[in-house]
Amino acid sequence: MLAQGSGSIVNIASVAAIGGAAAGAAYTASKHALIGLTKSTAYQNAKHGLGCNALAVGSVSTNIMDSVKADALDQAALERLAAYHASNPGSLDPIDIANVVLFLASDEARHLNSAVLPVDMGWSAA
Repeated sequence: MLAQGSGSIVNIASVAAIGGAAAGAAYTASKHALIGLTKSTAYQNAKHGLGCNALAVGSVSTNIMDSVKADALDQAALERLAAYHASNPGSLDPIDIANVVLFLASDEARHLNSAVLPVDMGWSAA
């Protein structure tokens, strides 16, 4: 990307990156750090024609929870998540995230740099 003088880096964070939540301190801190990395990378590389943006992603239909042991889960957090889904049914499909990434990597988004876009079906608005 440096050699060609253009390019787009898209980091995938979480809604935990723009707030705090039941995900836990270490997870939330790591996502906040990713936003800092995104902004620093955007600033440092803008002069080279590179952009760097991030997505703050909400709930996505994946099999990630299959690997989590039930006894390791915070029951109160699960209940809050269940309550959220009861009032906002469903979750994002992976293709929903892919479409936003494709936009950010396209020429149409060439003037976006250091943006953090919530892709969370309104979760962060609550």
